[in-house]
Amino acid sequence: MKSPAILILLLAASLQAQTPAPVVKPTPAPKRAPTVANVPYGTHERQVLDFYKADSAKPTPLLFFIHGGGWVAGDKSGVGELEACLKAGISVVSINYRYSWQAQLAGVMPPVQWPLEDAARALQFVRSRAVEWNIDKQRIGASGGSAGACSSLYLAFHDDMADPKSSDPIARESTRLWCAAVSGAQTSLDPKQLKEWTPNSRYGGHAFGFMDPNERKTRDTRFAEFLEKRESLLKWIKMYSPYELVSKDDPPVYLYYSTAPAIGKEQKDPTHTSNYGVKLQEHCREIGDECELVYPGAPEVKHKSISEFLIETLKK
Repeated sequence: MKSPAILILLLAASLQAQTPAPVVKPTPAPKRAPTVANVPYGTHERQVLDFYKADSAKPTPLLFFIHGGGWVAGDKSGVGELEACLKAGISVVSINYRYSWQAQLAGVMPPVQWPLEDAARALQFVRSRAVEWNIDKQRIGASGGSAGACSSLYLAFHDDMADPKSSDPIARESTRLWCAAVSGAQTSLDPKQLKEWTPNSRYGGHAFGFMDPNERKTRDTRFAEFLEKRESLLKWIKMYSPYELVSKDDPPVYLYYSTAPAIGKEQKDPTHTSNYGVKLQEHCREIGDECELVYPGAPEVKHKSISEFLIETLKK
């Protein structure tokens, strides 16, 4: 007769043989490292960018990527369309920028001035590196999601901010784009428009200081006050709201949203509703600028994705 200890060992061995081996998930491939990382385009710690160089003997088009996060959070590490663009021979830049709450703490009004002006300055800086980085200075397309999308549209629609007489060679570079392709964009910063388009709108007030800069959770809590004080903000709204800046000589834009629109009705996600896209497309068509709008069931879709639009537009 086998001893109890031996019986226990035999039983354990039997159970182990019957238990399937655990599934070991494959280790995710590491993110692609930038060709050059954390290149400063200003003096603030947030004024840095990453450059990813496409393999090409001749100057390449460039994707200029601006991260989302409501201008209060996020960073440059998650680059949308990175691999597709590099494969197509399009180099990529992804930027960090100063947050709006940092501007508020510094006494800058309106706070949205910092993230938007940083986007313009970073674009000028990239153009100043065109020879070194083998970039076609003309064919630069901006992209991003949410606040990064709004910043991209600001650049697309704004008149050129180059200062030809500046003693700073970077400031003499153009801020104009070849195109912009964005997702979940806030196309207006006018609370009256937003309330009419989407009654439960809550986003945008922080761009003009309606937020506690020490508590980011207050970002969307003061829309009623934002709307109430709209008249006193009109000068700034006209300066920074993409909708206000559209003109017929602006580059083509592509707007992607994940849900269908319902103008004048409350939305599950009013901050990223395609109502924004419908109203901007209407406005662009009235003025004569090209604007493609994509959402589930949208008509007249020519490009099924942001990357498809960017590659076709920047390479043609």
